[in-house]
Amino acid sequence: PENFELSQNYPNPFNPSTKIDYSLPKSGNVTIKVYDILGNEIRTLVNNVKQDAGRHTALWDAKDNSKMPVSSGVYFYKMITGDFSKTMRMILTK
Repeated sequence: PENFELSQNYPNPFNPSTKIDYSLPKSGNVTIKVYDILGNEIRTLVNNVKQDAGRHTALWDAKDNSKMPVSSGVYFYKMITGDFSKTMRMILTK
């Protein structure tokens, strides 16, 4: 990949799980977190992990960091790596 990229999750809306594709033009530490509509952190999908350049996928099973199911609604996921940061929106329907 030539640029950092955070793709729209698929499927969206989703139930019971969704995948988030992202691309890195160079290796680096990556963090991807899920937040609720109020900005509270719900789940850490990738926790400051060094990853090689290329395409990657993170999966979210609609559970929080305590492995408890979350309710239907709008959630945001954010990727941070180096100087790149991007937030996207997704919808969980039950």
